[in-house]
Amino acid sequence: MIDCLRGLLRPVFSAPGAAALVALALTAGAAAQTVPASTPPATPAATVPVSSMSSRVLACTACHGKEGRATPDGYFPRIAGKPAGYLANQLLNFRDGRRSYPQMTYLIEHLTDDYLREMAEHFAALDLPYPPPPAPQAPAAVLEQGRKLVQGGDGARNIPACVACHGAAMTGVTPSIPGLLGLPRDYLNSQLGAWKTGQRRAHLPDCMAYIARQLTPDDVSAVSAWLAAQPVVAGGKPARTLPAAMPARCGGVAEVPVAAAAAR
Repeated sequence: MIDCLRGLLRPVFSAPGAAALVALALTAGAAAQTVPASTPPATPAATVPVSSMSSRVLACTACHGKEGRATPDGYFPRIAGKPAGYLANQLLNFRDGRRSYPQMTYLIEHLTDDYLREMAEHFAALDLPYPPPPAPQAPAAVLEQGRKLVQGGDGARNIPACVACHGAAMTGVTPSIPGLLGLPRDYLNSQLGAWKTGQRRAHLPDCMAYIARQLTPDDVSAVSAWLAAQPVVAGGKPARTLPAAMPARCGGVAEVPVAAAAAR
């Protein structure tokens, strides 16, 4: 099954338009053999691409849901509409071993940087509605703990607020910072846990790994429960900029200014 999915991701032809030209040539040859010379030429039909990125990434939607919009209670995250730079970075991280999920690595291990970026741009360009969030899955006190960490952080433990980097609406920032809303609680839990244990890594300086290591298991549970229960605002579209400099320098987002203390 996974071999079949990997095959879908591969480019069908290396030269643009080659598949269409071959199809046209075959059609013309067949017509010359079967249609009498006196038959008037048919009106040309609308050209349909033999292969497009939307058909090639069907392997991705097998787990990430129709058009990459995920499923209501699934473990796999939504990828539709996420910033293209973020999606491209994650594909490269899976391919190059900074993130660990064997099925993902196997699917893309032979794809080039440019092709992975093309895939990322395809999903980033999708403008699809988000479903309503599920009912809260934690007591009110736990949700409040999560809200405080997301919106205010904890200065005593050097934990910045999530909104300081992911945006006030928590829908991310173009081109490389992801949104935190519209994701299943189990997925959020697992990713914060992976940062803590080193199973998930990013380009240095790996700011998320440092932040996650400051979080207790109760913190992780509270943050993921609160985030998963929030509605997605503004259609989930990432912000263009942050209102202030990021509190820490992070690998992979060099284009975003950081606070003077973090820049040293």
